[in-house]
Amino acid sequence: AISEQVDTQLQSEVPFRWDQVSNDFLWNVVMQSDSLLVVGYKPSEVSDVDVRLHEINVQDDRWSSAVSRIKQNIQRTYDDLGAGLDVEEEVQHVHETLPYLHLRVRRVETIDRLRELPEVRYLEPATYEPIDGSLASSLRVESKLGCSNEPESIPSEDFTTIAPLSKVPWNFNPMNIPAAWDRATGRSIGIAIIDTGTSSAQDKLNAGFTDGFPGRYRQTFGTYVSSIWPWARPDGPNDRCGHGTQMAGSAVSPRNADGAIVGVAYESNLIGIRGTKDVVITSGREKNGVSDALVLAAKRSDVKIISMSIGTPFYSSQVADAVRYAYGKGKMIFAAAGTSTSFTRFVGVVFPASMNETLAVTGITDDEGYELCNNCHGGRKVDFVAVVQRKGSSSRVSLTLAESGDQPSRVGGSSVATAMTSGVAALIWSTDLSQSRDQVLTRMKQSAELFPDRRRDFGWGLIDASQAVQ
Repeated sequence: AISEQVDTQLQSEVPFRWDQVSNDFLWNVVMQSDSLLVVGYKPSEVSDVDVRLHEINVQDDRWSSAVSRIKQNIQRTYDDLGAGLDVEEEVQHVHETLPYLHLRVRRVETIDRLRELPEVRYLEPATYEPIDGSLASSLRVESKLGCSNEPESIPSEDFTTIAPLSKVPWNFNPMNIPAAWDRATGRSIGIAIIDTGTSSAQDKLNAGFTDGFPGRYRQTFGTYVSSIWPWARPDGPNDRCGHGTQMAGSAVSPRNADGAIVGVAYESNLIGIRGTKDVVITSGREKNGVSDALVLAAKRSDVKIISMSIGTPFYSSQVADAVRYAYGKGKMIFAAAGTSTSFTRFVGVVFPASMNETLAVTGITDDEGYELCNNCHGGRKVDFVAVVQRKGSSSRVSLTLAESGDQPSRVGGSSVATAMTSGVAALIWSTDLSQSRDQVLTRMKQSAELFPDRRRDFGWGLIDASQAVQ
């Protein structure tokens, strides 16, 4: 019954929102997952939290008092029911930067009481993973497909060679990326790639990252915790899926002499963060990892751009808080519009690309007209597109770094479109480091093929990187 209601709402082409369900529905979802509820909070008199998240200090008295009042009301509910529970044992986590906490829920009356409190901004299940139906099957397929990263035999027409001996993917040319390198290479711009991490076996993202580019640097982090135990630490930065390595390769792989592919912004700095297990943000641990990764990137002054080729059909207010926090810190945030199966395509642009604070990117073929790639989402929220697939051939997609070695692998969908567009933004920003995010975005729009018009599914269209950097 839960799956049926979720499927029905998703057909409205917007991510599923938990604030639109009844208390009983929310209770059932929480009890069928990990029993954890995410509670967004605020002082009762504050109404503009979303636009002030980057300014809030949750350690201040007003904010800590809001948490105390929530706890007091929960305890009163327990006492009225004779439940014999201590709220301090039920609160699992209070985030140190963002105004939300995790609460273990044992009675539906707790949800009833919380939704009445002026201190409560939202209530959502920490985890919801559909266990049956078409959506569940589609998400499992998407997760599996997103974690494939093997080297392939590449025909010569799918790349050109540039000095010293780098392979330029064929689909860089429709955006005039090689021509843009005459003026900009992304130098001094930090790109945070929040994904499944980066491979410790891929030299181009490790020791070989800085070859020939003095001053360029990479730093990697891990915020995703795979263990269910509350005392567990993050797993570390190493990619166990392959997707994050591919995205980093497309965005920032160095201009090398080894025959490996070159990234769009080959002199940009990489801040690689393993925030999730795979490309679909479903579990509470993945939401925590992505939220913490966004906060980490937001607090770094060297990060200008955040690239997220990950998403979910379900809106997460916890992750949305983190996105708005990073946006308030001046970061330009790109997110994949959706790369998935035939069932989930009707959802439209997935979360967090559906947010106003992010720029949604999807992929198209190299057809003369605009045509979405085989597994790319469209929708009203799309901002930009990138060519990622040969017309009529779903397997002829972009080239990127494999888990190890110099032989390229292939990657398609809105994922690689997002990484490429993030790299283009870095090229533009590197022409003048004093530019604001809005100034860079204006240059992207004005150099896009459809500007000044905006078209459903394709946004402003394909960016001419060479024009944009001039």
